Amino acid sequence: MKFFDKLRRRQGETGSHLCVGLDPRREQTGVGTEEHLRRVVEETLPFAAAFKPNVAYFEAMGIEGFRLLESVRGWIPGEVPFLLDAKRGDIGETQRYYAKACYDVWGADAVTLNAYMGSDTLEPFLERPDKGVYLLAVTSNPGACEVETRKLEDGRAVFELIQGMALGSDAIGLVVGLTNAGGVLQKIADVPLLLPGLGAQGGDLRRLTSESGFVREAPLLVNVSRAILFPAEGETPGAAAERFAGEIRQALSPNPDDPV
Repeated sequence: MKFFDKLRRRQGETGSHLCVGLDPRREQTGVGTEEHLRRVVEETLPFAAAFKPNVAYFEAMGIEGFRLLESVRGWIPGEVPFLLDAKRGDIGETQRYYAKACYDVWGADAVTLNAYMGSDTLEPFLERPDKGVYLLAVTSNPGACEVETRKLEDGRAVFELIQGMALGSDAIGLVVGLTNAGGVLQKIADVPLLLPGLGAQGGDLRRLTSESGFVREAPLLVNVSRAILFPAEGETPGAAAERFAGEIRQALSPNPDDPV
């Protein structure tokens, strides 16, 4: 089964567009990091359309972090999409080994990639018909305006070049940060989207309805990481995930002002 078909099936089963980001911070959880992360996965599973571990947080823990990432993969049922937030981007054989690590070692269903070295860098990741990739288009950081949304001489923005790599493919989606989505979503084709920035980064779900013409058939995921991993006092990770899933569902409904 192709990745985006798997994602559609999961979204149909859960009615959710929530992607739960797994970014463990040992400085906050100490020796209980594994126990904390497992609790998050177990509590949020009913409300998650997908899970997205960010490899940087695991790499920072050294060999123990790699073991933890392996454990995380084992906690998530095979029918639930598993996205690896790796942002890999390199040339030739190096990229091929990155693909092998992401798919064969960590068992990812999809991977985030940095395509700014050109479309040939995507090829090793696209050789697997059951996998998917999300290309960084407009990220959620302030510096996105320095490159990604810069205008070219022909009037297009740089991110539109990246979008061109996704058009016509059933295995490529785009990453668009909610914090920088203003005026951008109108220019994004109907391709699968991964939208980070909700929660601690301050992304606004109204971006999904305020952009004219934002009616999409391709699957869409909204990622929340810190606000679920470390929810407000008195709220559990599961309760936070349920709340965010409901807010996203309402924002995407035909009548977003109506209660879900």
